[in-house]
Amino acid sequence: MKQIEYTNKLFCEDNLTLLKRLPDQSVDLIYCDILYNTGKNFKDYNDNLGTPKDAIEWYKPRFIEMCRVLKNTGLIYIQCDYNMSHYIKICLDNIFGIRNFRNEIIWWYNSAPRKKKDFGKRHDTIFRYSKTRDYYFNEDSEYIRQAYSPTAPRGYEKEKYYDNRGKIMDDVWKINMLGQNDKTERVGYSTQKPKELLYKIVDSSCPKDGLVADFFCGSGTSCVVARELGRNYLGCDVNENAINITAQRLD
Repeated sequence: MKQIEYTNKLFCEDNLTLLKRLPDQSVDLIYCDILYNTGKNFKDYNDNLGTPKDAIEWYKPRFIEMCRVLKNTGLIYIQCDYNMSHYIKICLDNIFGIRNFRNEIIWWYNSAPRKKKDFGKRHDTIFRYSKTRDYYFNEDSEYIRQAYSPTAPRGYEKEKYYDNRGKIMDDVWKINMLGQNDKTERVGYSTQKPKELLYKIVDSSCPKDGLVADFFCGSGTSCVVARELGRNYLGCDVNENAINITAQRLD
């Protein structure tokens, strides 16, 4: 298959079917905001894969194919939450190798439902793996530099004597969830993710003109950010509405 056949394209189909068609080592960066298996029926999709065992059996062949199509210099980011995170981590360890586990990133956001007698659940987990030790990382990315620590008391200022651009951020990212009435990014898709989150991932982990693949593309934020930052994209979703929304955002 020639690269032009899947570069800067959207596919409305089962991601496993598409993955099996893609050539070995053809993708620079994979980002997937996967099904969390919450059991909820959202407006745009049904987030129910059954038991955790059922879910992992469904994910395993997809992760194996993702590993195959990822370049040796590539990185993969898998976003989930507490419903599946511990099962997903074990599965990814087995496929990519424990030594290729790079980070457990915590996306800490500003809003979530609170329940009586519980602490508020206000974060997602993003697992970051490489395929080999020789992976791409753009430490000059402006999106991963900071002059302060958002997780320290009062977010105190850090000295910049080591680098005028600030320190490379840690693995806890404080980024606000998109508000329901947001008029700058909201496109009417359930669980849409903010572009700020993807700027950090794409700019730090995919070379210029590289290929960013999202096999659970949803509203297409990863594809939009890839194009804005001068990267190629590949988006896939089984939901026709998701593909239509993504196409409109890219148009």
